[in-house]
Amino acid sequence: MAESDGQEKTEQPTEQRLQKAREKGQIPRSKELGTAAVLLSGALGLMMFGDALGLAMTKMFARNFSFERELLFDPNTMMAALGSSVLGIMLPLLGFYAVVLVAALVGNSLLGGVNFSSQAMLPKLNKMSPAKGFKRMFGVQSMVELVKSIAKVVFIATLAVSILWGQFDNILRLSNETLPTAMVDALSLLLRMGLLLCMALLPIVAIDVPFQIWNHTRQLKMTLQEVKDEYKNTEGKPEVKGRIRQMQQEMANRRMMADVPEADVVIVNPTHYSVALRYDKFTPGAAPKVVAKGVDEVALKIQEIAREYEVPIISSPALTRAIYHSTKIEQEIPDGLFVAVAQVLAYVFQLNNWRKGRGQRPTPLKADLPIPDELKHD
Repeated sequence: MAESDGQEKTEQPTEQRLQKAREKGQIPRSKELGTAAVLLSGALGLMMFGDALGLAMTKMFARNFSFERELLFDPNTMMAALGSSVLGIMLPLLGFYAVVLVAALVGNSLLGGVNFSSQAMLPKLNKMSPAKGFKRMFGVQSMVELVKSIAKVVFIATLAVSILWGQFDNILRLSNETLPTAMVDALSLLLRMGLLLCMALLPIVAIDVPFQIWNHTRQLKMTLQEVKDEYKNTEGKPEVKGRIRQMQQEMANRRMMADVPEADVVIVNPTHYSVALRYDKFTPGAAPKVVAKGVDEVALKIQEIAREYEVPIISSPALTRAIYHSTKIEQEIPDGLFVAVAQVLAYVFQLNNWRKGRGQRPTPLKADLPIPDELKHD
């Protein structure tokens, strides 16, 4: 099978392709499986309810063929006889019909499952075209179905002849039996032969089910270009996805910048990195948390907002890089940086008190703050 663009359908159908086909009512189905289920269940149902059905029919015949002469002149006799006959035979018939109905539902939905498709019920103009109908009649699918039907008829006919030939002596023996016994044995023999004949469909089902699955998959196969187009439509085009990521990043940056005025200190590199920290000293066990961080332009923007809202800015390149690479936004700093950050916050708090006229001017921070080797970044 080739497409107009020259590509062959070599790729297995995707989940989306299978789902769309299912919505259109295009699912694998095996008529042989449904037929076998109904016939086998019918034979088994007769074996299960045959005695009760035969007894109910016997009582019905006995009741309807033995009556008094006066009843012939009663206009209500017919309806009463009909009602009693229907009620007497209804229970075994309902059991038999229930077995066949369940088997029909299970057999026809076992392959492909239960599927209700409104699209499949809509009229299609292309199916009304005589030319396309003629093409379907003599297409590959029709020829396959014809060959299957012929093979099935030959196989079942051969098996039926074999069964009859194998039971030939038992059939002749019925002529030597008395009437009631002969009828019972004949029905039992007929039921066994029917069950064997129905079981002949099982090899056909075993062949047809895998074929229907394979044929359904073959019809839905896709070209490599179709798979790529579907992926683009599902996942989005790369340029669109890139634009979405850019917009998401811009929104995240705006939310991050809104938290900078609430920070206690901004530690900088001073031009390439910036991290904003907030420490809730009223929460027991709380550690300083990163509320904003960035590099290059974002770092400069953080510093600009910090100066606007008078958030202290401390220059410590090594500590800034360590926090930036080890901590995410809204995450507490690692344990290894507690001492260094504590010194920075203590300096900031002392500086704020000095600016308010309380206390002395704090000693400037040391250049070499204690940072573990595993958290250092060049």
